[in-house]
Amino acid sequence: MSEHVHQHVPEELQESGRAGTRRERILEVLAIVLLSAAAIGTAWSGYQAARWSGREAHNFARAEGTHAKSTREVVSAGEARVQDLADFERWLDLETTGDQTLANFHAAHFQGALRTAFDAWLAQDPLNNPNAIPTPLKMPQYHQAEAEHATQLETAADHLIEDGSTARDRADEYVLITVFFASVLFFAGISLRISRERLRMGVLGMGVAFLLYGVVQIILLPTLW
Repeated sequence: MSEHVHQHVPEELQESGRAGTRRERILEVLAIVLLSAAAIGTAWSGYQAARWSGREAHNFARAEGTHAKSTREVVSAGEARVQDLADFERWLDLETTGDQTLANFHAAHFQGALRTAFDAWLAQDPLNNPNAIPTPLKMPQYHQAEAEHATQLETAADHLIEDGSTARDRADEYVLITVFFASVLFFAGISLRISRERLRMGVLGMGVAFLLYGVVQIILLPTLW
């Protein structure tokens, strides 16, 4: 007579085994979600870092070109001022020596800023008025278009540099975010090889924390398209 031995696994152990398997699957799914989200976040952060770096380079290049234009305008304004001063001194020599006809002829050829300032200067009767402004080049009416344009260009260049510096900071911030997402990839990947449940959960928890930080930073930072 053969005896049949039946082994019965307690229901508590069966339920515990099923619960353990369920938790493992949940942790695996969480790791996969973290890996996917971190990969997307890394790609997006890298794209934004490249875009902001491109903006930085573009603005700095434009600022350099604008500075060069401003320098040329300053040189041109200086040359024009020297010429205006020479023309005025020539007129003054003719006027003081009594050659009125030639002085008038010379003054008639004044142009631009000197013409306007010279007329306003003459209205003061400067040759007889000791309180008059000594030269038309110091009159408020003496406005050099080149000098004003140079100032405008210099201001524009400063704004470009400031914007470029801001773009550089944004690029650095996005690069830092990629580091956090890379950490998420590391934690999620290593969790798949950890058998101890508590340690695995702790590693995944760190991955979740790093992921949330990266996502929040992406939401807060400006983007370029």
